[in-house]
Amino acid sequence: MTSARRQLAEIGPAALSVRAVARDLGMASSAVYRYFPSRDDLLTELLVIIYSELADFLEAADANCPREDLRGRWHMLGTTLRDWAVDAPHEYAYLYGSPVPGYAAPETTVGPSARVTRVLMALIDDLDANGPLPERSPLPSGAHQQLDTFRELMGAEPSDEAILRGVTAWGGLLGAISLELFGHLHRAVTDYDAHFALVLDRLDPTI
Repeated sequence: MTSARRQLAEIGPAALSVRAVARDLGMASSAVYRYFPSRDDLLTELLVIIYSELADFLEAADANCPREDLRGRWHMLGTTLRDWAVDAPHEYAYLYGSPVPGYAAPETTVGPSARVTRVLMALIDDLDANGPLPERSPLPSGAHQQLDTFRELMGAEPSDEAILRGVTAWGGLLGAISLELFGHLHRAVTDYDAHFALVLDRLDPTI
């Protein structure tokens, strides 16, 4: 998969093809097609591998923090995700950027992608360790029922407030990283490390 990942960076996922990988490897296309019958199979394998590697990084980072140190865990997860994204911007863009035209990720990618969010979900569940969090503002009618879907996905019972803080923090985290990597903060930010630390403080779901 080294060639496919190199092609991902050089030509992007939309242009990736089994033939391009075969050319890069100096092999006949038929030899590579035995492993990946179509471009979609190749894209799917890349998703599984990259999500799994990212999950490994995040799980290891979370394991290195005391479970009760919620704030420390949040900062460690956010920093680890950004460090990975900065080191592998094309792979981050493949996971969290624009969808590849004509490609729909199959069920086999759900488990690996869920491992990534499950690390944050564990933190969300622990937010209520001392009782349900107080709501920062009253929730509108129907919101509680909608949030039940998140509880089902998590297999846990965090409060509505904990879920909302987690979802908001996760979306803000991905947004902040995307703004940086895709050049939208050019000239506006001179110290990206310091800026990201401030963003993490403001997004912190534990306070």
